[in-house]
Amino acid sequence: MAKELTILVACGSGVATSTVAQEAVKEICKDAGIPAKIVKSTMTEIPSKQNDVDIIMVTTNYRKPVTKPLIKVFGLISGIGQDKIRDEIVKTCKELLD
Repeated sequence: MAKELTILVACGSGVATSTVAQEAVKEICKDAGIPAKIVKSTMTEIPSKQNDVDIIMVTTNYRKPVTKPLIKVFGLISGIGQDKIRDEIVKTCKELLD
């Protein structure tokens, strides 16, 4: 059994949109058979939390350098480009698990 990925889902406040995104990401991982633990945070917490996670997913633009793969997941909330984001999440997770 592969290890479990830790996914950081961050939004501006760490509450509203990240909760919606978190649920969507949880479903995507479950459907793809990817073992994942999801942690929520605010955008400002990314630098301090990125070392404890495998992937960072953000609901708004994040321009600072990160040490982990970064996926923009606003489309999971807006409904725009959901399939593309879903594919990117699954592909990135599977690459990290290999």
